[in-house]
Amino acid sequence: MTETIVKPFNLDFDLITGLSESKDTTKRPLSKMKGMYADELAFEAAVQNEDPLVYEFYELDLPQTPGDLLFGTSILYPGKVGDEYYMTKGHFHTILETGEVYYCLSGKGAMLMENPEGDWDIQYFSPGKAVYVPPRYAHRNINLGNEPLVTFFAFRADAGHDYGTIETKGYRKLVVERDGKPEVIDNPNWKE
Repeated sequence: MTETIVKPFNLDFDLITGLSESKDTTKRPLSKMKGMYADELAFEAAVQNEDPLVYEFYELDLPQTPGDLLFGTSILYPGKVGDEYYMTKGHFHTILETGEVYYCLSGKGAMLMENPEGDWDIQYFSPGKAVYVPPRYAHRNINLGNEPLVTFFAFRADAGHDYGTIETKGYRKLVVERDGKPEVIDNPNWKE
């Protein structure tokens, strides 16, 4: 019996972004992430300096009806604000009992998750690895590498997004670089 080795394919960004005519596209420069990073001085300096693009995502424009699946791709660029890695804003789903699947196409990163009761988890991305976000968990991608973190995601189309809770309270945990490696720490700005 011979062993079959499956290698993740190389992703062509033009393939992802070239399909955007049939998709809704959202781009988030750093200035749209106000209040997400703990180091406000580093945040303001980076916004004033160049206001870099942190991430973008593309999703099919499907009806948001029960029984349909919404899916797309997310590109999270490498970088840091202070010692905190670039991340997506993060969200709960409006229908809190919604799970979501992310599949890493390229790059290196993490999925930080927490629920309203205070439980949290972190799962790591590498090409070809899937991460499951359970129902009731807010989630955000974090780029831990030097190249774009590209993921494919899928969830129930009628689930909606609740960004407001994260904008108001933040996440309980942050992922920062310490001695050249990622470390999870308590968020000093988290609001009960």
